[in-house]
Amino acid sequence: MRRYGPAALLLLTGGAVLRITLLGDLYLRYVQAGLRPYLIVSGAALVLLGLVTAVLPHHGDGDGDGDESDGDGGGPTGHVGHAGHSHGPGGPRVAWLLTLPALALLLFPPPALGSYSAGREAAQRAAQGVGTFPALPAGDPVELTVAAFSSRAIYDSGRSLKGRTVRLTGFVTHGDDGAWYVTRLVVTCCAADATTGKVEVRDAGDEVLPADTWVTVTGTWRPRGALGSDAAWPPVLDAVTLRRVAQPADPYEKP
Repeated sequence: MRRYGPAALLLLTGGAVLRITLLGDLYLRYVQAGLRPYLIVSGAALVLLGLVTAVLPHHGDGDGDGDESDGDGGGPTGHVGHAGHSHGPGGPRVAWLLTLPALALLLFPPPALGSYSAGREAAQRAAQGVGTFPALPAGDPVELTVAAFSSRAIYDSGRSLKGRTVRLTGFVTHGDDGAWYVTRLVVTCCAADATTGKVEVRDAGDEVLPADTWVTVTGTWRPRGALGSDAAWPPVLDAVTLRRVAQPADPYEKP
């Protein structure tokens, strides 16, 4: 019966991976969309391996005539191990704790990273020098990512944001001085490599928005500090309109 423990763990893990990739967009909380096919293949492989492990006979099963005791006279093999540690017929009972993360992912998928993760990061800006950026599309407001707005505000010597109305979408984070920011996490591969981009919002009214509230802000850039300097960070947006929105299916920006 010892094969059923590993088989259950493989099935739970594979099922959890397939659930978040095939039954919605939950996987986007953790990885980029381009990794979905690899997750599906990995999940299917784990499920198949779990089924094979459960079905095929195991050399340790049955009522063989081998030794019934360990070398130390500690009783039947598999029940009392070295140094008196207790083991079940399939190994240490503590190994079953490995099923808990798989069950958690299967039943209660963790949320996407939010204001807590953003607040723990130091200001991380793109390693680029001051220079000119491509012209913005014609017409206002211009839809920009938080990362694109920040890069242009801090590094663009052509001042392409000047006189333009832009629209940003992100979640709310708060500063120690009472300021608040529209914030997005930028993910290159998966949530583990996320970095933070944020824009301070001013003139948005007196309403205090809770952290992690998703909003769309339309406004104009307020220059501050010398280009490429710490004084230019974070960039500032003078709000014209502000509205609450639902969290997008893919909450992360791409670099």
